[in-house]
Amino acid sequence: MVKVTVVIPNYNGIKFMEACLEALLAQNPDTPAFQVVVVDNGSKDGSPELIARRFPQVRIIVLASNTGFCHGVNVGIRASKTPYVILLNNDTKVAPDFVKALYDAIRRKPDAFSVSAKMLMWDDERLVDDAGDRYCALGWAYARGKGKPASMYQKPVEVFSACGGAAIYRREVFGEIGLFDEEHFAYLEDLDIGYRAKLYGYRNYYEPSAKVIHYGSASSGSRYNEWKTGMAAANSVYVIAKNMPLWQQVLNLPFLLAGFFLKFLFFCKKGMGILYLKGLRDGVRKSMEHLPKGRSQGQTRLRFRNCLAVQGQLYANLFRILKKF
Repeated sequence: MVKVTVVIPNYNGIKFMEACLEALLAQNPDTPAFQVVVVDNGSKDGSPELIARRFPQVRIIVLASNTGFCHGVNVGIRASKTPYVILLNNDTKVAPDFVKALYDAIRRKPDAFSVSAKMLMWDDERLVDDAGDRYCALGWAYARGKGKPASMYQKPVEVFSACGGAAIYRREVFGEIGLFDEEHFAYLEDLDIGYRAKLYGYRNYYEPSAKVIHYGSASSGSRYNEWKTGMAAANSVYVIAKNMPLWQQVLNLPFLLAGFFLKFLFFCKKGMGILYLKGLRDGVRKSMEHLPKGRSQGQTRLRFRNCLAVQGQLYANLFRILKKF
């Protein structure tokens, strides 16, 4: 019986798809049965044809246009029938025990919504690209362990949210909390759904034995670019508006204002300060337009104690940032 569906969103990823699928389909013999679904977001580079020719065992769902990461993975999740779903970026190469490691990890944690893999840098596998994501009172989401030696991140731990580039999710929980919010289009959607799961009382974890090499920013072109900066800025506001109740927004307001100001200064140095401010403005507009829907997704069964638990993590992750300075 198939236990896991691996969903891979693809947009003009012909440079990576072959290596990604070859590694994924070369899992160890003791790996639980899994299926692979590639959701193509209107690619024009021939990658759907390459997949059909080279990997007939892979199911391809071709969309007419680029509808964004969130819609793409939601299509894949809806197409799955298995208890667990792994989301995997196309610019990755997984280890032979990747699927089994994630599957075993989430089964050990009945309260887990997601488990994030150990993502390593493409050009230096000794360094971490992402070991689970954190979120702090400044309104900053950041990758745990980014650029640090992989040997420092050998223990399974709880994280704020899983990185959607390589993580397993308990499919039945989506029926309770909703799928990825398509208003995000891309960026911070994995933070949002992990945050939402926490408000419902679930937890997110990191599993170091599930290893994957990640190229990074393959679709957007670079770590910092105009489109990504504006989109991420808008979504950073939207995440707060839809997931924090008013009392928590007021409590965190001094930290949030400081966080936005410091980010503005950071992007000014990169010549994108005005673009960042426009992104924040777009985030306010998005929140005002879609807040009723966002609230229904994130706060229908909101529990005060779960908000307090989240607040504790926001402070703890802020303290971790301050320790670096």
